[in-house]
Amino acid sequence: MNIRHRIALLVMLSFLAIASIGGYAVFESHNNAVKVQSVTDGVVPTALATADLVSEVKQVQLNTMALVSAPDNGIASQLKDKLVAQKLSLLDGLKHQRASATDAKQQGLLSQAQESLDNYFNAIDETAQLKLAGQSALAEANLYATVAEYQREFGQIIDTLRVEKNRSKDETIASLKASLSRTVQGLSLVTVLAVSLLSLIGWMLYRQVIRPISHMQAEMSEIASSQDFTRRVPVEREDEIGRSILAFNSMIARIQESAAQLRQKSADIQSMLQNIPQGILTITAGNRVHPEYSAYLANILETQEIAGRNVMELLFADSKLGADALSQVDTVVASCIGEALMNFEFNQHLLPGEIEKKMPGGASKILDLQWSPIAGEDDSIARLMVCVRDVTELRKLAAETAEQKRELEIIGEILGVNQEKFHEFITGSLRFIDDNEVLLHQHPEQDAEALSQLFRNMHTIKGNARTYGLRKLANLVHEAEQSYEALRKPRPERAWDQAQLLEQLAQVRRLVERYAHINEVSLGRKGPGRRGNVERYLMVDKAQIQDTLQRLEAVNIANIHELIAARDAIHQTLRLLGTETLHETLGGIIDSLPGLADELGKAKPRVIIDDQGQLIRTQVSATLKNVFMHLFRNALDHGIEAPGERRAAGKEAAGTISLEARREAGMLQLRLRDDGRGLALARIRDKALHSGLISADEVLSDEALVLQIFRPGFSTAATVTDVSGRGVGMDAVQDFLKREQGRIEIRFTDEAIGAPFRQFETLISLPENCAEQLAEGSRRTLIDTAELAAHQAATRQPRALLRAI
Repeated sequence: MNIRHRIALLVMLSFLAIASIGGYAVFESHNNAVKVQSVTDGVVPTALATADLVSEVKQVQLNTMALVSAPDNGIASQLKDKLVAQKLSLLDGLKHQRASATDAKQQGLLSQAQESLDNYFNAIDETAQLKLAGQSALAEANLYATVAEYQREFGQIIDTLRVEKNRSKDETIASLKASLSRTVQGLSLVTVLAVSLLSLIGWMLYRQVIRPISHMQAEMSEIASSQDFTRRVPVEREDEIGRSILAFNSMIARIQESAAQLRQKSADIQSMLQNIPQGILTITAGNRVHPEYSAYLANILETQEIAGRNVMELLFADSKLGADALSQVDTVVASCIGEALMNFEFNQHLLPGEIEKKMPGGASKILDLQWSPIAGEDDSIARLMVCVRDVTELRKLAAETAEQKRELEIIGEILGVNQEKFHEFITGSLRFIDDNEVLLHQHPEQDAEALSQLFRNMHTIKGNARTYGLRKLANLVHEAEQSYEALRKPRPERAWDQAQLLEQLAQVRRLVERYAHINEVSLGRKGPGRRGNVERYLMVDKAQIQDTLQRLEAVNIANIHELIAARDAIHQTLRLLGTETLHETLGGIIDSLPGLADELGKAKPRVIIDDQGQLIRTQVSATLKNVFMHLFRNALDHGIEAPGERRAAGKEAAGTISLEARREAGMLQLRLRDDGRGLALARIRDKALHSGLISADEVLSDEALVLQIFRPGFSTAATVTDVSGRGVGMDAVQDFLKREQGRIEIRFTDEAIGAPFRQFETLISLPENCAEQLAEGSRRTLIDTAELAAHQAATRQPRALLRAI
């Protein structure tokens, strides 16, 4: 029989012993309860009730005597009624006594009492009748003769009944006491037997279970305290205890094996700490460095004094961390050790991942720090581990790589611009930077007009850079532009700082010069190229040269008319030197429209150029590029609607921008139109009111209202973006044209006077000598920028390859 069966048997016997005690107790308790109830509910109350009957009889006697001696019949009648009620009470009491009678003798006494009670109250009725009839003497005589006799008889019967009831009560109580005594004796005997049985069961449990387990526990405790895992607990039985000992011995064998592995791993860890080329240390309470750390840490920190030192002194002394950061690190490290892992997770972001530290030898190192918690048995942080790496050379290589990557990206941007356009951009940008530098030197204090000019020049550089896809330069110029924007606000967020603004401008100059240096040195593209050097190269149509040569060879020098015609042909050819078509002048800006359309979420527009044979002189090409960079962007941003809005208005999704050149009134006139929603006159008025440029009651014609857009800083854009919203465009355009003795006008092309939006054209007028007229007349060019974008994507693949390299 195994130990489980033995325990089950002993438990069953214990249950039977306890059940026998309980069963016997329940049985006897029930019997005694019945007897007690009969005494308390029957015998005792009836015995006490007989005493009440005796008292009632005496009360009847008193009331009868009072009736006989009553001074008048009213009182006598009241007493008679009371006696009737007392009779009923006595009858009820006798009835109750009869129901609880325990023997024949009590029944007989109750029958006699019933008969005597009737006689007694009959005599009382006669006496009462005599009293009420006025025969008081006869009533009194009847009272002492007949009534007294019956009263004595009834009283004796009741006394006898009371004695019998008390005797019955005493006998019942004595019987109950005897029964309770027997019950107590029985329970005591059964309890003694049950306790004896339980003691026997307990002794058997101790002998079969507890003593073997105690012996096993003592053996196990001795093995655990001595750490001698070669010992085993002897197995003397084959039950559960024996199997538990076998399991313990097996566990000890595994512990012995694990201890051997642990010793081997500890040795491996020590070997690793001695040979790993990385700094590893752990921090204990008090922010002290644990004695076990990697040997390579001494090489990194250039000191042998590591163990026991405060980690703040060891790692962060002579570092570039500020006092506040050092205080945070010290507090976080101290507050994490001994606390829950959650504390480290919450504060990990305050621990530095990289520091620059001056070494004892004088050199500076960049150290990479990786922090990890080491949890104890209670899941609290016992120590913090820090892995220290010297990444000084790595950071230098990364910086060099990043610099090379930036140079490759700049090269990729430059290759997207032809040599002549890039040269013009660099030259123009440096001229604007020079102008800004002069303005800054001339104004040590803030000046509104100078600030507007600074902003216009910088905005133009940014717009041109974005046009040619020079993103890095555009981003830097944008930052400088933001500084001017902050100063233009009614309540500037920053003060005018001439030195800081000059330094910011110098950064822009350095980047522009870097672009120029890479273009000349790395790409070998010096100067404007063949087409830009009009002193050495004739940039004219080859067919015109061939035609002129043929006419010279065939001319009859004797014919004056032929000589004049030849002279005129050569003159025409020479006049075309240093000119280009309008399409060629604005080609870079038109090339940028697909990207701008994508940025604005609009369809790529069509551009129609009708130059009517006008060739633009290169002297004004830079001005026209600056002007139309703003005008084309305004047309696409403010004028042409989004595709959904255009379709709803019955238009094609892609908008159209048209530019026409002609000579008129001794001027070169350029007319720019688009098929967008028109000029937002209502928004212009709201903006002018909000800016305080006009008063609410001021009435302006549409022609006068439109002049507000030429004010410095005026913009109708809802939000400020890289494309618009800074109030620079039309102000800058007007400034550029004034430098070339030109002007700009806005002319309405509809009759919708006072409407929120009106169709218009922008008229640019320049001196007539800014262009030459071709003999063959008008040329019309249609440019689909969607197709242009596809072509750009195809031709841009070599640049993508260059960036990947």
